[in-house]
Amino acid sequence: MSETNALFDVLRQSADARAVEAIEHLVQNGSDRDLCRVNVIDFAKSTGVDEERAVAAFLHAARLGIFDLSWNMLCPGCGGVLDAGATLKTFDHDKYDCALCSAGYEPTLDEMVEVTFTVNPRVRSIAAHEPEKLPVIEYFRQVFWGSGMDLPEELEARIDEFSLERLELPPGERALVSLQLPAEFIIIFDPVSHGVQFIDVKGEPTKERQSLTVIFNDLRSPTGKLEMRPGPLRLTLENRTNRRILPGVWIANDVLHDMLGKRKPFLTATRLLTNQTFRDIYRTDALDIDQRLKITSLTFLFTDLKGSTELYERVGDLVAYDLVRQHFRVLYEIVASEAGAVVKTIGDAVMATFPTPDRALAAALRMREAMQKINAERGNEDLLLKIGIHEGPCLAVNLNDRQDYFGQTVNMASRVQGLATSRTIFATRSIIADARAVKILESSGLHPIEQRAALRGISDDALVYEIP
Repeated sequence: MSETNALFDVLRQSADARAVEAIEHLVQNGSDRDLCRVNVIDFAKSTGVDEERAVAAFLHAARLGIFDLSWNMLCPGCGGVLDAGATLKTFDHDKYDCALCSAGYEPTLDEMVEVTFTVNPRVRSIAAHEPEKLPVIEYFRQVFWGSGMDLPEELEARIDEFSLERLELPPGERALVSLQLPAEFIIIFDPVSHGVQFIDVKGEPTKERQSLTVIFNDLRSPTGKLEMRPGPLRLTLENRTNRRILPGVWIANDVLHDMLGKRKPFLTATRLLTNQTFRDIYRTDALDIDQRLKITSLTFLFTDLKGSTELYERVGDLVAYDLVRQHFRVLYEIVASEAGAVVKTIGDAVMATFPTPDRALAAALRMREAMQKINAERGNEDLLLKIGIHEGPCLAVNLNDRQDYFGQTVNMASRVQGLATSRTIFATRSIIADARAVKILESSGLHPIEQRAALRGISDDALVYEIP
């Protein structure tokens, strides 16, 4: 454990002490299952550690090799992991198909990609490091389903409620199973190859034995739907892959649908991309230059200093430079503390992202207050900050060797900031209508003033709100 102890000593120098203590306790005392695909949101809740500090600590731990970070493409329907990789560069398809749900999905970073952490085998060996040896139930729990599934402790008993048969089939082997088909929709599914065969069992029951062969291979997983009658079935399952497979025969009943519908929060790719620690550590490692990954909702905040040119003329270059640097430090700290990240600075302007509108609004109000405090201490009005906020869909891209964002939402946020004058914050309807943002405004005694404004590059007048 000497190497591991040394790694945690280094981790303590860069991450929150309480978060590191909780992670170290997890590594030393957690079960194998606890250390596979750790859901950081769950971890923070169970340990009482602040979520943002927990995320930052796991990112630093992954950078040190204590944990392996994984990006997992999830099926929105069943919660199964359709693909996984060490970076977002793994995801290069326009659509991901889920055989179990018989549906295809356009990938989105905030709905379909989770980020999990599995302990590195050099730190501690766990069963999931050799998934081909996991028992069937644990394979489903630790490998097939993502960390956002709220699976019951008694998972085996729950699965038994919709299973007619489950098997473990080595490479090149076949199994013969005799079943009595009920008048239900039947799913033959293997979580390893993601092969599936649907059987719609209906009509008059029969006493004649029906036969069906399902072949699993590495070239094309079986799929499709057959119609059969209730009664005896002679089922042959053949494994032509080079891996162990775990086919099961399921009834698509209410128990199955209820279990697949139970979800819990998980660390999304969008949230990680808007995390300042992630941007500082991984920089451009997340995306390939040609990737364009869709985000359905992201909040953008733009700031700019009013009259910065006049500021340099009035107080001189050295004083103005120190003031602007101080202003940047304060903004960076506030953005990071509100779960956001600074994407870039353009002159004296800042572009930042936040996972939700309320965090951006809270940051904006704190920024304004911080600038007022600095001005009061100096006895002047040198730092006058203009702020604009907007939320909507966008694309995550790699631009100019930087993980960046592209789309009309980004343009809109920039144009809204252009409306702001000193000390005012301008926001769009998507910000003001957010339930959590409303609570912030009410608790602050602020009443946004609605107005219509022409925004450069936007064809129609926009409805915007001034927060005095």
